[in-house]
Amino acid sequence: MTFDFYDQTVVITGGTRGIGRATAEAFLSAGADVICLYGGDEAAAEDMRACHESAGGLRIECLDVADGAAVQAFWRRLEDEDVRPQILVNNAGIRRDAVLAMMPEEDWRRVIDVNLTGAYLMSKYAVQGMSNRRYGRIVNITSPSGQLGFEGQANYAASKAGMVALTKSLSREVARRNVTVNCVSPGFIDTDFIRDLPDDQAARYKATVPVKRFGKASEVASAILFLASRESAYINGAMLEVTGGL
Repeated sequence: MTFDFYDQTVVITGGTRGIGRATAEAFLSAGADVICLYGGDEAAAEDMRACHESAGGLRIECLDVADGAAVQAFWRRLEDEDVRPQILVNNAGIRRDAVLAMMPEEDWRRVIDVNLTGAYLMSKYAVQGMSNRRYGRIVNITSPSGQLGFEGQANYAASKAGMVALTKSLSREVARRNVTVNCVSPGFIDTDFIRDLPDDQAARYKATVPVKRFGKASEVASAILFLASRESAYINGAMLEVTGGL
């Protein structure tokens, strides 16, 4: 399938690193205008700007997706500029791992705020415009951790399980407006998100994957583009696993 997004605008949270960056680059290659949001990693944002400075359809902004006032201001600014995104990819995510008994409350709250509340806030304002225009695609990036649970990731797993539930509920609310909401659930993907794992732990994780390797960010991006395409119109409230059979 050849994707064509030449007349569409995409908003991607966590869009300057890892899966988010690969997704942004895939959308750019498919002709979309792309707005990449990032939480604070200026080095990653500058690197992406430098690599794509000639890409006229790329816009990069810093935004804390857990800040309700800032998120509302972002969407109002787009409206004032007559920018009408058709696609939202909720990819922003952080990890602050610890066994639950030793997990600081602020680490619990921050992971939930960024990963889950951020998706709620971004989706809340996105669907208002999409519903009015009677077209839209929202793709939420979840994780097998939300279904399987991993030791030391109670906060992360809870946030990702919540994203699946949010997806299923929202998909029912907006389907009549020709807006679909789906999830992509990446397994172990070779990005800096998992590169801080100890070598022995990474080896154990890789051994659990039937294809015996970690995935590529571009492989996840392809799944996201499919669910964001017009051709996926009858897929709604679904979760697509990109896990190598985990």
